Amino acid sequence: MPKQKTLTHLENHTEPHKRNPGMPLDMGWVNRTRINRSAIERRAATLGTRRSVKQDWQAAWLLHAITCIDLTTLAGDDTPGNVNRLCAKARNPLRQEILEGLGMADETVQVGAVCVYHSRVADAVAALQGTTIPVAAVSTGFPAGQSPFKQRLAEIGESVKAGAREIDIVISREHVLTGNWQALYDEIKQFREACGEAHMKSILATGELGTYKNVGMASYVCMMAGADFIKTSTGKETVNATLEVGLVMVRAVRDYYEQTGIKVGFKPAGGIRTAKDALNWLILMKEELGEEWMQNTLFRFGASALLTDIERQLSHHITGRYAANHHIPMG
Repeated sequence: MPKQKTLTHLENHTEPHKRNPGMPLDMGWVNRTRINRSAIERRAATLGTRRSVKQDWQAAWLLHAITCIDLTTLAGDDTPGNVNRLCAKARNPLRQEILEGLGMADETVQVGAVCVYHSRVADAVAALQGTTIPVAAVSTGFPAGQSPFKQRLAEIGESVKAGAREIDIVISREHVLTGNWQALYDEIKQFREACGEAHMKSILATGELGTYKNVGMASYVCMMAGADFIKTSTGKETVNATLEVGLVMVRAVRDYYEQTGIKVGFKPAGGIRTAKDALNWLILMKEELGEEWMQNTLFRFGASALLTDIERQLSHHITGRYAANHHIPMG
């Protein structure tokens, strides 16, 4: 059974954090961005090797990871039926016998959010009634962000009206690649205003930004414009969440906090499929930002397959053997 004090310790900072009000664009600060590529890559390579999380502690960390998952379906064949199944899994992410084996039968374990396209927001909101699980909607012409600007703004408003409490917007990569930082700031600021009370996650699509420096500069601009979270990827790029870009982004988050006192969240998304991946990202957050940033108010995984592997690993922790795939369906 996992050490109860470990799980409790990881879950005791769940109060909502103060939202990011943004600030005027400070190009002096943005232009001071410096990236040591070789140092970033060396650091990323050692994240999973310097710290080892094993046995009961690993089970506790994996249970905690479940609470940070934005359980996601973003497929062209999404229907009310498969969204309902996803939401049922979000409510009860682990089989009862696993919870019992972990000594957690009386605890509520659920994911951080359910993330869908706008057209499925109402389905997800209805399926999650009676829970505290928020619905997140991808928006603003996701994934490419190439829709007309007024249409992207309207899409945010429609998703909020349908009940989405979190909005994952995509930035215009063109503004980053051409160095038009004022245009990027103005765009994100208007998106933030359109979100109203809904929390906004800004997707940088880091695999399309060219350099780590662009990733760092875009992170600062999005935070200055009022992003509540910065997010690596849409999951549709050739290269999605990597520990290297994660390091660049969380160090910008840390610097922004040190300079403004405002805590901005971080969400890696795309390609996060295994329990080992989840542990590496949690290690990154603990070592770079501290335990408060390991809570789901400031950290999320964007993932669809991750939960299946975590459930399989927790089953192995209890029984000593891996369950067959048909024993751990994804909903």
